[in-house]
Amino acid sequence: MSKRVCPWWLGYLLASPLRRLAYNPAEILRPYVRQGTTVLEPGPGMGFFTLELARMVGASGRVVAVDVQPKMIERLKRRAAKAGVLSRIDVRLASADSLGVADLVCTVDFTLAFAVVHEMPSSDSFFAEVARASKPGASVLFCEPAGHVKRELFESEMEDAFRAGFALAERPSIRRSQAALLRRK
Repeated sequence: MSKRVCPWWLGYLLASPLRRLAYNPAEILRPYVRQGTTVLEPGPGMGFFTLELARMVGASGRVVAVDVQPKMIERLKRRAAKAGVLSRIDVRLASADSLGVADLVCTVDFTLAFAVVHEMPSSDSFFAEVARASKPGASVLFCEPAGHVKRELFESEMEDAFRAGFALAERPSIRRSQAALLRRK
């Protein structure tokens, strides 16, 4: 699943409360996530967005957090347990070539793909897997870091999303990011 995956130890920086100065998870996610929602989060790291997602989906929802790095998964679980939301999170270790979500066919309401698609070996297969897991009308918040991912690559990834059955719904403004809200047809 990875071309060049963010090193696990960098997860501590990415999960830092200081990161909220640039990205407030609640503000970013509020328009898309409700109680009872099923959320897919590939590449959650140590849970910067995951913990907020788990709070937002409530006891009747769930977050499926998928990562390729066991140490990220281990720390995510530890942080979620401390926050009291571990029971709402289905934490999965992905393989190098699959998200491992074949059992989720047409069950996901929302996918958060935040700074992760460029790390995948194939954005084409990534969006195909997400599309299979998504309900018709489900949305994907797709964001890539503007300083790290060139506009041409982002647009190429968008084309892969369109081929997988997603349509552009809007272009939300997210600081230092190229972002798109996609909807499954």
